[in-house]
Amino acid sequence: MTHGAWRLADLAISDSGFVFNPRTGDVFTVNETGRVILLMLKDGIGSGTIAESLRSRFEVFDEDVSRDVDEFLSVVREHGMCAENGEEP
Repeated sequence: MTHGAWRLADLAISDSGFVFNPRTGDVFTVNETGRVILLMLKDGIGSGTIAESLRSRFEVFDEDVSRDVDEFLSVVREHGMCAENGEEP
């Protein structure tokens, strides 16, 4: 497990999208898409696979899904929940 992956593993994510980071005490909410992305990241799934899964799961046909996933990953990294060095969990 990478350093970033164990940080993600520590997150508590509720079904309603409430997220608690016990390492920092930070709490925040995410929408259903964000919740799905975080859960997949916790499972060690990479951004390309996540984008494909979102396209299928939410019946989205827009190519911007990959960009949106990458932007979400940037926010996750900014908040110290996964590796800063570009490694995916």
